[in-house]
Amino acid sequence: MSSRRSRSRQSGGSSRISEDQMADLVSKLQQLVPELRSRRTDKVSASKVLQETCNYIRNLHREVDDLSDRLSELLASTDTDSAQAAIIRSLLM
Repeated sequence: MSSRRSRSRQSGGSSRISEDQMADLVSKLQQLVPELRSRRTDKVSASKVLQETCNYIRNLHREVDDLSDRLSELLASTDTDSAQAAIIRSLLM
């Protein structure tokens, strides 16, 4: 038995998640990730779901960064007192 598992059991294990709860959480996560949503009928391992979720979150971060950069460039090319500039600034906040 791993030391982590034995420590969990020694501490009462009240915060421990059951296998059914874990399977339910993984299933819910699978439904949220577009790459996995299309494979819902296929059996996908929990580790694959977690890997794809991490990849999806990294891609979302990249998209946010790219959009922020584009908005910053747009703001730089816009009159700072214009209504458009105010909207762009609010989007960047």
